[in-house]
Amino acid sequence: MRKKQRDPAARERTKRYGLYALGAVIVIGVAAALIAVFAMGGSSSGTSRSELSVNFKGLPGISHGPAPWQAEIDNLAQRLPLIGLKPLSTEGSVVHIHQHLVIFINGKPTTVPQDIGINDSQFLTELHTHDTTGVIHVESDTKRDYSLGEFFAVWGVYLSRKCIGGYCAKPGTPLKVYVDGQLHRGDPVTLVLKSHQVIAIVYGNPPKKIPSTYNFSARGL
Repeated sequence: MRKKQRDPAARERTKRYGLYALGAVIVIGVAAALIAVFAMGGSSSGTSRSELSVNFKGLPGISHGPAPWQAEIDNLAQRLPLIGLKPLSTEGSVVHIHQHLVIFINGKPTTVPQDIGINDSQFLTELHTHDTTGVIHVESDTKRDYSLGEFFAVWGVYLSRKCIGGYCAKPGTPLKVYVDGQLHRGDPVTLVLKSHQVIAIVYGNPPKKIPSTYNFSARGL
């Protein structure tokens, strides 16, 4: 029996449809990867969301009380390995970025203390402050992402989607986080710290204006 030849036009259509399908698979894969990156708060260095998260329940010295919060140093050395950080003798230079953190409790600012993550002359951590301006210093000898939750764990203050310290969201009294003036809808604990971010945490009544900028250059940062 003579074998029926396939229409060349049909072959061309099949080939074209196959290319369309392959292209669709690639587009879907890229989109999925981008969604995963944004879900982790913008992580792009391969640091996983689980590595950026913090189990505050297992950390000694964490405050669940009201503001103001002091820099908790007594238990810092015990917390660091549980957070996934380490004591340093000098500031790292592989990663060297800064953020500005402001916290409002019912419309009033509360101080971010100096020397968070600094144990006098003994050691300091990758995440620390030098003064009460609210500037976070991320200075590490390891290239990786760091999160807002890790900073709060170093500070010794509880942070979650619903709580900061002893202040927890309830009907009519929300807890919101803003980055550069825009509402952050993800988990603040895994929020990736990026260069020159302005992070505002607002509990209860908001201030008249949510900070969206900070003059880093005036401080040489």
